[in-house]
Amino acid sequence: MAKRKLIRVTTSDISLDSLIKGQLKFLSSEFEVIGVSNNTGVLAIVGEREGIRTIEVPMHREISLFSDIKCLWLLYRLFRKEKPDIVHANTPKGSMLSMIASKLASVPHRFYTVTGLRYQGASGLFRTLLMAMERISCYCATKVIPEGEGVKKTLLEDKITSKEMHIIHNGNINGIDTIYFSEQATIEQIKQSLNLSKEADSEKVRDLFRESIGLSKNDFAFIFIGRIVNDKGMHELAGAFSKLIPIYPHCKLILVGNFEHELDPLDSKDLDFLQNNRNIKLMGYQRDVRPFLLASDIFTFPSYREGFPNVVMQAGAMGLASIVTNINGCNEIIKNGENGIIIPPRNTTELFVAIKDFIENPQKKQLMAEKAREMIRSRYEQRDVWNALLKTYRELEK
Repeated sequence: MAKRKLIRVTTSDISLDSLIKGQLKFLSSEFEVIGVSNNTGVLAIVGEREGIRTIEVPMHREISLFSDIKCLWLLYRLFRKEKPDIVHANTPKGSMLSMIASKLASVPHRFYTVTGLRYQGASGLFRTLLMAMERISCYCATKVIPEGEGVKKTLLEDKITSKEMHIIHNGNINGIDTIYFSEQATIEQIKQSLNLSKEADSEKVRDLFRESIGLSKNDFAFIFIGRIVNDKGMHELAGAFSKLIPIYPHCKLILVGNFEHELDPLDSKDLDFLQNNRNIKLMGYQRDVRPFLLASDIFTFPSYREGFPNVVMQAGAMGLASIVTNINGCNEIIKNGENGIIIPPRNTTELFVAIKDFIENPQKKQLMAEKAREMIRSRYEQRDVWNALLKTYRELEK
């Protein structure tokens, strides 16, 4: 019996590579899976790793009428040719185009997973346009899947859709591989990358990696992972650390991610501070963030808007307590006072106080860290999320 056909769409191959890593290979046991996205250079790598066919459609995150119409036509032709049973999309642009195209092509099952809502950080006509895009995606979908309870609530409150919505498992798009995101696996990876003896103990390995990125044994290291833009709370992070560093010279901030100077650039004062202060360690984009999490003491994520951020779960799986803002996703992963601290968004003072409290009360860090990993493992284990998604697909047969 031939397998049913599933096409998964994201705007960029980077999203296929990172957001749903491993999931496509898992699903290919029951489906003929095709991955569709723009190709920035990793699409073929994704196809080989996941054991699936991949097809390039040159979609871009930015709005471009001519390019978007061209991609809509390419997707429509692709769906007419492949005749998939399911088209499942996430990321805003890829989702809107593929939901319209799959509806026009009469694809029977059209899934839209709603992650971060871009319009929440916009205003004026641009916000209206982004909201319209979300409404179109939801209208054309046969099943709308919010990434978490917060996203679901926002979609209803903003009247984006009135359709019945279904959250997969406890939320998130891919869950967390808690074997991969563990101290043991990370220690082994660092031993290989630094050519250390297999017998080297964990504490020594951690100290050596910290030393390799400019941290001393006595430094108290906070870490941020993500795009370095205003929307992620960089203004507040720069403001808090500019006050903290003169008081606590051993306080360091590790930034893992790229500065985006065209989309949502930083204020020149914040940019100068983050790029030139010796207590700020700039690591750039890293495909493997585990060693940097292992080297850190606290995860900081003062973002303005999210869907269900993977990095907060990754930090928790690595045994880190987190400081997050009270926004969608973050306030579902973090239970205030248990595995981290929740603060109001856009509040430099509250961020400063939370960071200062962890520095002055290391036992608080330890108590929260002890709960962090188990709270992720019990709610967001990757195989549980995948099996819940597979169950949702199987129910279409009934």
